[in-house]
Amino acid sequence: MGGDPGKLMKSVKGAAQKYLGVGFLLGFFLVLLTYFTVSEQFAISAPNAIRRSSPGHAHAHASPSPITPFEEEKRQQTPVIEEKPPKAEVAAEEKPPKAEQAAEEKKLPAVDVDEPHTETKEDQKPVAGDGRSSSMTGGDGATRSEAAPAKKPACDIQGPWASDVCDVTGDVRIRGSSGTILIVPTIESGGANPNPQEWRIRPYSRKHQAGINEVTVRELASAADAPPCDAAARSPVPALVFAMGGLTGNYWHDFSDVLIPLYLQAVRFEGEVQLVVENYQHWYAGKYRHILKKLSRYDIVDMDKDGDKVRCFPGAVVGIRMHKEFSIDPAKEPLGHSMPEFTKFLRDTYSLPRATPTRLTGEDGEDNEKVKPRMMIISRRHPRKLVNVKDVVALAELVGFEVVIGDPPFNVDVGEFAKEVNAVDALVGVHGAGLTNSVFLPTGAVFIQVVPYGKMEHIGEVDFGIPAVDMGLRYVAYSAGVEESTLVETLGRDHPAVKDPESVHRQGWGKVAEYYLGRQDIRLDLERFEPVLRNAMQMLREQK
Repeated sequence: MGGDPGKLMKSVKGAAQKYLGVGFLLGFFLVLLTYFTVSEQFAISAPNAIRRSSPGHAHAHASPSPITPFEEEKRQQTPVIEEKPPKAEVAAEEKPPKAEQAAEEKKLPAVDVDEPHTETKEDQKPVAGDGRSSSMTGGDGATRSEAAPAKKPACDIQGPWASDVCDVTGDVRIRGSSGTILIVPTIESGGANPNPQEWRIRPYSRKHQAGINEVTVRELASAADAPPCDAAARSPVPALVFAMGGLTGNYWHDFSDVLIPLYLQAVRFEGEVQLVVENYQHWYAGKYRHILKKLSRYDIVDMDKDGDKVRCFPGAVVGIRMHKEFSIDPAKEPLGHSMPEFTKFLRDTYSLPRATPTRLTGEDGEDNEKVKPRMMIISRRHPRKLVNVKDVVALAELVGFEVVIGDPPFNVDVGEFAKEVNAVDALVGVHGAGLTNSVFLPTGAVFIQVVPYGKMEHIGEVDFGIPAVDMGLRYVAYSAGVEESTLVETLGRDHPAVKDPESVHRQGWGKVAEYYLGRQDIRLDLERFEPVLRNAMQMLREQK
């Protein structure tokens, strides 16, 4: 009935071993699968952990510019399209940077510096000696609120666009060979600084400009750490440290990048400040010597050639900051300055006699027919010149102007041509560096910018239009039409640069500059341009 018990036990034992083997096999595969899964997760996450940088290196290198990719491409690819720096050496002048720097020191196209940008907290923190953010921790690692009351940092770091500026009162020592500015603790602090900070900045108005070396601004922990001053290198006035290089050599950048920002930092000292220059350019110091001497009564210090000498100053400003392209915003630090104030400063510097244009009406309001306003047409030898300039002169004379041709020189002192510009009531020219001379016009004069064909209105407005209004000039923009561009003759009507400028703009700033700034001249349509000249005459008649 029941079967053999021995056979039954063998059958059960065999089945158990069989299922146990299957179980072991399944377990093995499960362990293997788990291993590969975990390994893959580590392989994905590990590189991120390795690449993450510490806040201590936030300022070791310039952070990427937050401008749009199109604008960044414009900055890097702009070909040389403006007048070149002086070739001949005059007085103490010498040539600006050679062609090997041209790729990085080209004319920077119009970009609205008030464009909002995204920045992180790390962008705003100075670098502490231990690699931590010194704005958050004390020397012992405690938070600043626990260690000591917060103090205003010596350097104003405003994120990835606005230039860094340090403003220090007290004992400052500068060692030019190492590009180091040392801040010695004050007597009021007991000669010690428990939380010394350090900043590395470019003393130039464009924070990420290539070719400008960084300088180090360092707070010392103790007055005992300060190197001794050289006996003959003690200055009775503060230092103003800035760079002359970068994009200088282009007349517009000479003013927009250096002279206007330098004026903003220096004018408050009323000459009682010493200029300490990194990347010193002899030609620049010669060309603008009257402006520089007006800002400082002391000899300029060439920081790069100062060797191991330790110069001592009762304070320092390190860096210069641009408010906006070729202009001043009274609402920005340093506060209260304006373009009319700057142009008055230039008139005082060069003894320019005229603050207002010629009055064309008598006391009774009637036109004085014996008085002819003077108009200057800026001459260009490079692309964007006026092909029919003689016809334009004849038309302007017919309207009632006395016309002169302005040929801005680049190898003589700026003051000579400034006098010629100050003597006119209206300035006309195609977009280019020569229009920078508008700063010498009397306030209220008429300024007509001929904007080249190719949808170039924005660059014209930012580079010269907005600054002209800020100066108190009567500004007129005249946009050249396709029939007024020589591109029709040289490229043909079917070329994209002629029939579809938008397609050229989509290719990037390099192509825009090549065609519209580098390859076209302008032949003004006299019938179309005549109302502009008559409007300019009417503006001058309305001048009170």
